[in-house]
Amino acid sequence: MSVTVDDQPLPAEQMGLTTIGQVLAHIQREKRLVVHVLLDGEEPDLDNLPQLRTAPLLGHTLFIETTEPRKMALDVLEQVEQQLNEADRLTADAVQFLRDNQNMKAMEKLRGCFSTWQHAQESVLKVAQLLRIDLSKILVDGKPFINVLGEFAEQLRLIKSALENRDFVALVDTLVYEVAENGAHWRAAIRSMRSVING
Repeated sequence: MSVTVDDQPLPAEQMGLTTIGQVLAHIQREKRLVVHVLLDGEEPDLDNLPQLRTAPLLGHTLFIETTEPRKMALDVLEQVEQQLNEADRLTADAVQFLRDNQNMKAMEKLRGCFSTWQHAQESVLKVAQLLRIDLSKILVDGKPFINVLGEFAEQLRLIKSALENRDFVALVDTLVYEVAENGAHWRAAIRSMRSVING
């Protein structure tokens, strides 16, 4: 039996740890987040987690990488900010294409925006869930961030409606004014989340 956590041998046998689940529970008590597991040099089937947890350590080599949840959350928020910058660039390109009556090119750029915005929203929600941050307590211009998320969803509906109705004037207005304002709110929310995480 060999157990390695973050490149350091873990004396699992001396600690009375006999299953993979017990090792994972030990790591969790240390306030670490498991990011990678290798069992006998291969990634285990995580769809079968209950079975993996009960698997004995005896006769196996277990390698685990962890991270500190706060560091991971800050890294994710940094990536979200970079994605929002990319979405701003794609939005500006889409607006220019719409103004130049190059609607197909604009749609390609907007597809990228939708994907980026959706990923950013999912990432922020997962960070909040991971660190148990109440998004109603994160204030952006005096409003709870949860309300900003609601406004964002409404903007996406406006964009979708303008696209369906082929109302490119309304689409440009939404992209130029409301999306830009919402981007500023997102950045303010991320700054607030960072300050909460850094405590």
